Amino acid sequence: MKILVTGKNGQVGFELQRALGPLGEVVAVAHAECDLADADAIRALVRRIAPGVIVNPAAYTAVDKAEADQVTAFAVNAEAPRVLGEEGARLGALVVHYSTDYVFNGTKDGAYAESDTPDPQSVYGRSKHEGEVALAQATARHLILRTSWVVGAHGGNFAKTMLRLAGERERLSVVADQFGAPTSAALLADLTAQLVRQHQREGGENFPYGTYHVAASGETNWHEYARFVIGEALAAGKPLKATPDAVAPLTTDQYPTPARRPANSRLDTTRFCDTFGLRLPHWQEGLRHVLQQIF
Repeated sequence: MKILVTGKNGQVGFELQRALGPLGEVVAVAHAECDLADADAIRALVRRIAPGVIVNPAAYTAVDKAEADQVTAFAVNAEAPRVLGEEGARLGALVVHYSTDYVFNGTKDGAYAESDTPDPQSVYGRSKHEGEVALAQATARHLILRTSWVVGAHGGNFAKTMLRLAGERERLSVVADQFGAPTSAALLADLTAQLVRQHQREGGENFPYGTYHVAASGETNWHEYARFVIGEALAAGKPLKATPDAVAPLTTDQYPTPARRPANSRLDTTRFCDTFGLRLPHWQEGLRHVLQQIF
């Protein structure tokens, strides 16, 4: 069986090539090989490969840039999932797609469940939500995995940015009133492989398709996240100018950005764990593994 993976150079796409390798012939493509803003290119790619599984981690993730580049953001995040869904339906393929906590407004007190009504507050969030809806309408054989704060050893992310800044500056300031769970790209890839394997084993007729929240357990904020990363680096002997105590907390109002970020990015993963019988480790566990690879 062929497994098509988009965004092969992204954090999750990179790890998926490893995790899915034992399950079939993985055909991974980058932007240069298929521009997801080009619907015709997507159709041509899928029809040429004829995969049994389509996994789509690729996305327009420049959250602030999207505010001024709505056309591209919606083409990649909303239209591309629809096209992949339509082509997947034609082939009878499973389509796995990743979405985000940004589909919610971030004002809920507790963790967001799949039953909570999306209310995105940014172009990025709206485009990702439209992608969810479009994919679900295009094919019943879909898995939409909403996640948050992805971090991996490959590609750019918050942890790498904090390590770079801590190596350049003696003091840092980081937002402390936005909460979520850093989620390892490797964990997402491994979980995806488990779901694909179950689909292969059980067949598609009784498989529990749908939308699931998938994020590491526990919670933190960006400020404590930065302090943790710097502390781990110093413990590993990395020469940094800043220490955890030199990271000052900021409010969101003190750090304005073009796109509005959710104050609450916590996702309730009960449905996922109960449905598939899988455990989601604590965010520190996954992050330590990522940092060990980065170091």
